[in-house]
Parts: sequence; C-alpha cells; structure tokens
Amino acid sequence: MLKTYCIRDSRIVEAPDGPIMVYLAPDEAERRFLVDAWKLDEHTLASALDPDELARLEFEPDHAAIIYKRPRNYSGNDGVMFKVVSGGIFLFKDRIVIVQAEDIALFEGKQFNKVATLPEVMLKLIYRSIFHFLEHLKIINSISVELEHKINEAMENRYLINLFGLEKSLVYYVSSINSNDLLIEKIKYSAAKFGFTPEETEYLDDTMIENKQCGRQAEIYSNILASMMDARASIVSNNISVLVKTLNIITIGIMVPTLIVSIFSMNVRLPINNTHPLTFWVIMGMSGAALAIFMYFWWRKKW
Repeated sequence: MLKTYCIRDSRIVEAPDGPIMVYLAPDEAERRFLVDAWKLDEHTLASALDPDELARLEFEPDHAAIIYKRPRNYSGNDGVMFKVVSGGIFLFKDRIVIVQAEDIALFEGKQFNKVATLPEVMLKLIYRSIFHFLEHLKIINSISVELEHKINEAMENRYLINLFGLEKSLVYYVSSINSNDLLIEKIKYSAAKFGFTPEETEYLDDTMIENKQCGRQAEIYSNILASMMDARASIVSNNISVLVKTLNIITIGIMVPTLIVSIFSMNVRLPINNTHPLTFWVIMGMSGAALAIFMYFWWRKKW
C-alpha cells in the first residue's frame, strides 16, 4: 500500500504525488516497481522487510539506503513477547522512499511538529524509533513488576513463562538498539555525503545520545530481569525443599504412632492383657506420647 506525503508549513501532510513515499507491507508488484523504477537494490529492499536484518547504511549511485530497527506494534496475540521489525529509508536528492513491513503511523508525535527537509525526515524517523523503544521499555518494566507480585502470591508456571518471554524480548531490544547505534554513528561519519545543515547535525548528535541512553536503560532492565529470574529459580527450589521437608516430617509423625499400634496388633503374648478394660486407652496414650516426643524433638531442631 502506497501513501504519499509532502512538507507543508513545516509539517508532514498527506498529498498526492508528494516527495515522501511510504510503502506499507508492499506486495510483489510494488516491490518490483521499486526495483525497476527507483533502482532500489533487491536485496536491500528485502532487508527492509526482514525482522532479523541488522541496521546498516549503504550508498548507491543516486540514493542512500538505510535499514533501521524499531519495535513492532504490540499485539495481544503475542502474549508478553515484544518483537522488533526492520524498516527501510531510501533517500534521494528530491525524494524519500520509506518501506515498512506493517501498517503504522510513522509521522505522529512531537518529533514531526517541525520538519524542513527530507534528510530531517530520515533523522526524525530514526529518533521516533528510539522514542518507541523507550515507551516499550516502560511497559516491559511495568509488566515485570506486576508479574513479580503475582509470583509472590502464586508460584504458577505461566507467570514464570511470561517472565522468560520478557527477558527474551529485552535481549532482542538490546541487540536492535545497539545495531541502531552503529547505524547512527555511520550516518554521522557520512554527514558530508548527506549534506546536513548545522541544525540537522546537532539533531543527529542528540539522536546518538538518546539512543545510547536507551541502550543502557534496556541493558539495565535486561540485567535486572535476568537476576530476578535466577532469584525466582532459587526461591522455587527452596520452596520445594521446604515442602518436601514438611511432608517428610508429617509422614514420619504418622509412622511413629502407627508403629506402636502395629506392635500391639501382633499375634504374640504382650505385657498388657488384651482383656484389660484400659488396654485401648493405654495404647492410644503411648502413641500420643510418642508423637509428642517426636514433634518436640524436631521443634528443638528448629525444623
């Protein structure tokens, strides 16, 4: 699906035949048109739609090709898994072609309140992806805190599996943010080829700083969650040990009076005459006394 935009009054607005061309989930015919009409490299175009592709910058004879990473729009079908996707920006002298694998609102947010040039559109798209990562990191942190409370209340496997999903998501996020960091550095080194204005160069520096901070925050969340998962595994193992110990004490406690009753149930001559009227209560008293001594012993052992 193709949407076209233009820059009007320092804002990006939808317009027919605008210099900003956005292809959302292009079909085979649109891909072929991009390759034939705009001379986009077929492999680079496929990379823009591949979620596993690394961010990179390539220069072609008539345009610059940029592959960058951004979070995928969250869907309830993904559970608590947060995924990343790739995006392609192909910057020509008088036109910019943007390729995305999903239908998203690209030009929303305060970043696009003031736009002057096509290179600035490219920079703000990358900055927007950083802001998107930060929003998802806040959500991940909130979900992990909620899951922690639920695990404290009920040690259910599904909560632990959700935490594993969040940990896996953070690993992908850290990798994607670091990949974007290398891309931004390469764009900065190639600023002369892009012909950035002083304002755009300053904005690029700000983008680099924001991305590094985002990367450090993602690493902190990832390390905290990984440590928490190790702690949870230790807690689960300890709880199992406590449960097994309790069950063993209960089992042995039941066996002590059972042993006494079994002895007096033997078909042999015993010290107590079976015809004595207090025989039953004597045996029960001995069983209770044995159980009390057993429980007192383990109480003194602080078990």
